[in-house]
Amino acid sequence: MGDSRRVGVAVDFSVCSRAALKWAIDNAVRKGDHLILVSIRPEGNYEETEVQLWEATGSPLIPLAELHDANIMKKYGTKPDPDTLEIVSSAATQKDVVVVMKIFWGDAREKLCEAIDNIPLDYLVIGNRGLGKLKRAILGSVSNYVVNHGACPVTVVKQAAA
Repeated sequence: MGDSRRVGVAVDFSVCSRAALKWAIDNAVRKGDHLILVSIRPEGNYEETEVQLWEATGSPLIPLAELHDANIMKKYGTKPDPDTLEIVSSAATQKDVVVVMKIFWGDAREKLCEAIDNIPLDYLVIGNRGLGKLKRAILGSVSNYVVNHGACPVTVVKQAAA
């Protein structure tokens, strides 16, 4: 890949993950980089044979063109929202970056740390839902866990107060 970096962005197609994606494109991604969308799906009973094979290692890298194909994305058990697809399509064109997605199944904290090592990522951007102290204490913070356990620099983009 030469001088290109692998910049990961954790996406769950929520408002806060779109904010993290926009921040990454505006502030971290530069021409020639690989923008890797890392999506974590909950564990479950997936009937698709491919998903059962990929549960341990994650999906293969999915190119941007396939992200727009609903039939292909159904095979992975996910459905990217149109806003996220528009953001990454614009970035691919305007910043001349390669956009791919990798999907993992399981606990978001652990799988994001695994993604850093397995892809491997040079940098990760993750959104923060802004849970209150009580919810964060009960549920735990994915972003806090990844910052403390991830093996690459991690930037947490806080969701602006509505």
